[in-house]
Amino acid sequence: MSRSSSSSVLNFLRHVSFPPDPRLLPSALKSCPALRLARALHAAAAVAGFSRDPFVSSSLLHAYLRFGATADACSVLDGMPHKTIVGWSALIAGHATRGDAEGAWGLLERMRSDGVEPNVITWNGLVSGLNRSGRARDAVLALVRMHGEGFLPDATGVSCALSAVGDVRDVSVGEQLHGYAVKAGCRLDACVATALIDMYGKCGRADDIVQVFDESSNMDVASCNALVAGLSRNAQVSEALRLFREFVGRGVELNVVSWTSIVACCVQNGRDLEAVDLFREMQSEGIEPNSVTIPCVLPAFANIAALMHGRSAHCFSLRKGFHHDIYVGSALVDMYAKCGRVRDARMIFEAMPSRNVVSWNAMIGGYAMHGEAENAVQLFRSMQSSKEKPDLVTFTCVLGACSQAGWTEEGRSYFNEMQHKHGISPRMEHYACIVTLLGRAGKLDDAYDNINQMPFEPDGCIWGSLLSSCRIHGNVVLAEVAAENLFQLEPENAGNYVLLSNIYASKKMWNGVNRVRDTMKNVGLKKEKGCSWIEIKNKVHMLLAGDSSHPMMAAITEKLKHLTMEMRRLGFAPSTDYVLHDVEEQEKDDILSVHSEKLAVALGLISTSHGTTLRVIKNLRICGDCHEAMKFISSFERREIYVRDTNRFHHFKDGKCSCADYW
Repeated sequence: MSRSSSSSVLNFLRHVSFPPDPRLLPSALKSCPALRLARALHAAAAVAGFSRDPFVSSSLLHAYLRFGATADACSVLDGMPHKTIVGWSALIAGHATRGDAEGAWGLLERMRSDGVEPNVITWNGLVSGLNRSGRARDAVLALVRMHGEGFLPDATGVSCALSAVGDVRDVSVGEQLHGYAVKAGCRLDACVATALIDMYGKCGRADDIVQVFDESSNMDVASCNALVAGLSRNAQVSEALRLFREFVGRGVELNVVSWTSIVACCVQNGRDLEAVDLFREMQSEGIEPNSVTIPCVLPAFANIAALMHGRSAHCFSLRKGFHHDIYVGSALVDMYAKCGRVRDARMIFEAMPSRNVVSWNAMIGGYAMHGEAENAVQLFRSMQSSKEKPDLVTFTCVLGACSQAGWTEEGRSYFNEMQHKHGISPRMEHYACIVTLLGRAGKLDDAYDNINQMPFEPDGCIWGSLLSSCRIHGNVVLAEVAAENLFQLEPENAGNYVLLSNIYASKKMWNGVNRVRDTMKNVGLKKEKGCSWIEIKNKVHMLLAGDSSHPMMAAITEKLKHLTMEMRRLGFAPSTDYVLHDVEEQEKDDILSVHSEKLAVALGLISTSHGTTLRVIKNLRICGDCHEAMKFISSFERREIYVRDTNRFHHFKDGKCSCADYW
């Protein structure tokens, strides 16, 4: 009810000439829309002498609890001539739901002092209230005390307790509750089965999730949602997809939560193309996305640079009014930045009615990805001026921006500011940024010294940063040190072996190349294939290096041959240093010509009208030869080309790159 309508009701109450009816007041209180009006009805009941009526006082108690006014509810209970177990239980649950564990326990003791003993409903309200308010550990302790006092939880109590156990990830207690549910005969209850699936999912027990589901006689939408969420938490995306398809095949009436869960599952586990397909299928099934679905699917569009799909989601959000939601707005900022439209991202950011730290991080990170360090730092200062407190991610973005621009001293300054001004202890990712910052600037010895001075053992990310910098500057000695550590930390990561092999190849150290290749062969590792994505006419195409399966491969190959001829005619020669095989020069040219980003750009050139901007995403770092080729193509074809690799965005225009060849 609006303020004006509430006032009119109050005016009516002041001028009525008949007393309130004790049978009418409970109904009025039950449908009461505002605390102010509930207090007015309370006053009217007191004037008429009905406030101590059992039905009226009980209705007042529940009305106040509905609005979170526990102090008013306590006053009503204190005024009751006969305090019932229902009133006490409701008040205890109300305090627990507000997170006031101490107040709830105090009321339980007062209840007993008043001669009223709690029952199962009292304990259920206490456990569920504490769990809903985020006091999961207190909820588990309440369950333990409940059991210790001889009360046996029913299905409602078990399901509430399992939710709390999942939040504190105490699987041993969860297993005991599971055993109790079997003995008590409530294991097959739909709510209990769903709570068991949720608990095992939160505790990292993927096999138990599926077992509980298989044993359940109920295949309803709630258990489906819990199953997908649990498997997603444990990176069991293939199993989640299989079972989701089983639900669909059996005709289970899935809802928007079900579809949103499976979309989010795919996005969180790197299955972006499947997430996009599921999102479209969801709509074809007549399920309309909501304000949760949109920020779940937008990262998938961002990851594969599906700008048209992202724009469609943006338009949908505008029509439904979701764009004002802070999570939708933040996801839109991130999507536009990752699709190469950093100016559009800033427009969305500026239009947001409110922002949180995620919003600021998305925009600062967007500038960092595009190499716009000045804008990133300026926005970071604006963030501080707006009194928004930066977090760990903020400084990762700022340090990354400094690294892209080669701002060594500025980066060091922000690293110190993070600790001394904001009290944030640097984590591994911040040290990785510093190592990258120094290494890219050619200060490899300083980078190595920083690694040795870290307060914890460096991980693969740290050594990987150093190895990448050694590749840029051709430092074989430090590269071998970094690689040796990486081989121990990440023995199955083929990329580390390939990077070392590339360093040897760039120095014509073919014995080293062969040694690395033999090691990879002996341990059964294969080089990860380069893969690129490009969106053309609302369809995302995926191209693999050396793969000829694309239906337009003949035309793509012909276009690349034409471009190669023009490059040579105009004096451009491929940089064969980036081929790690000791083969003839012509064969090296052929190897370079099938790099996935070149295939994607060639497809874009033959599939779009002249002047259309091309946007390509690559799963690996762009090589030096492809970087030079893109500069040439942008000038020769008069196209703007965006290539986002694992390191940053490269914006090619008129024969130049936004990175100024510092990458």
